[in-house]
Amino acid sequence: MTETQKADRRPTTAPPARNRVDRYFRISERGSTFGREIRGGFATFFTMAYILVLNPIILGSARDKYGHSLDTGQLVTATALVACVMTIVMGVGGNLPLAVAAGLGLNAVVAFQLAPLMSWPDAMGLVVIEGAVICLLVLTGLREAIMNAIPQQLKQAIGVGIGLFIAFIGFVDAGFVSRIPDAAHTTVPVQLGAVGRLTGWPVLVFCVGVLLTIGLLARKVRGAILISIVTMTVVAVVIDSVADIKSWGLTTPKVPDEIVAAPDFGLVGHFSPAGGFAEAGVLTAVLLVFTLVLSDFFDAMGTIVGISAEAGLLDEKGRVPGIGRVLFIDGAAAVAGGVGSASSNTAYIESAAGVGEGARTGFANLVTGGLFGLALFLTPLLTIVPLQAAAPALIAVGFLMMTHVKHIDWDDYGIAVPAFLTIVTMPFTYSITDGIGAGFLAHVLVKTVLGRAKEVNWLLWGVSALFLVYFAIDPVEQVLGVK
Repeated sequence: MTETQKADRRPTTAPPARNRVDRYFRISERGSTFGREIRGGFATFFTMAYILVLNPIILGSARDKYGHSLDTGQLVTATALVACVMTIVMGVGGNLPLAVAAGLGLNAVVAFQLAPLMSWPDAMGLVVIEGAVICLLVLTGLREAIMNAIPQQLKQAIGVGIGLFIAFIGFVDAGFVSRIPDAAHTTVPVQLGAVGRLTGWPVLVFCVGVLLTIGLLARKVRGAILISIVTMTVVAVVIDSVADIKSWGLTTPKVPDEIVAAPDFGLVGHFSPAGGFAEAGVLTAVLLVFTLVLSDFFDAMGTIVGISAEAGLLDEKGRVPGIGRVLFIDGAAAVAGGVGSASSNTAYIESAAGVGEGARTGFANLVTGGLFGLALFLTPLLTIVPLQAAAPALIAVGFLMMTHVKHIDWDDYGIAVPAFLTIVTMPFTYSITDGIGAGFLAHVLVKTVLGRAKEVNWLLWGVSALFLVYFAIDPVEQVLGVK
């Protein structure tokens, strides 16, 4: 454990609460301060503010069965509104520094798999059903039981895998790593920069930001991540004003002509829970809901475990405090996303940036949620932070989460093999869910091969069977005549 992490862990004897807010959120008890929580809330927002731009792009670029597309301005409002409400609800009800917003990957499923088969309200209705199913699984205790059935070291592997995953996201978002356009002429899928080498001012901003962030962290400077984000945003604004830069990516560091923009709530409430079954057929709709549930279920589970572990909040058995409420709120966020036409909402791995800044409680969510609330009216101002200025935080937090790899027993193949597959599959497939699925399947297989099948919890056998269906969903659909 690094010195920075040690400093951020809860003290053995917690100081007395300063006031009711401190007592409710257990800020002092968890070894945090109001300053850390506020800085953490800002850091989390700035590292995930891109969703205000990206979610409208993904959903707005698709057309439904009838050729209709969603209004971009209304999508920005819907995205900010649901993120604001559910992030605050997660903070107050779950008391974890876990911000909530439209899930990447899930929104692509909605846009490119659901919408072409039905109308947009029908697609959002299936998202509502997905969230309701997850809430039902929580109420029955099944979701919590599955989380508790996962071996502690496999949970640590999930956290390490998420660390590598978010670091990779940072590299890709900043343009430091890119997909090779014509992969047919090479076996290498990604490359350095856009052309095999680093070019352009935006990438330079990212590189300097990484150096600044790790330097501040090494010096144990309070607010290191937030200082780096703000500093490099200012630098990017200056560079953009004097240099001829064609593109920064999703967000341009340019001072907007208008700071205030009126929100448009036109999409809120436009959903139809039953329409998708009539439009696409019952079997197809059920398979689509199954895909959404499984992805959301384990993506959120991995995020919650990973972030809680990094914050030092897991108990001696590796359990998350108040996990029942946290899981129910996460399911409710999916419902809210469908109701608001913002796609399924879920806990965000970028919350790790806030944890890296010292956040340990749900109070940080009040800050992050409040900023999403401001974004309803100040979207032009709050989206000037380029990905190149925010991404260094993901690299730094990826390093911090990677340190948990030392807790895995690499001499025991029964845990080492599934841990390894969990860790490497997440960044290589760009999916937390795929990494967890690979780890579960390997866990069951290796334990069985070693004659230790009785050590595998019965719930993991069932979940692994579901993952077999998940990974083989294409041939399953063909056999069932869906395709």
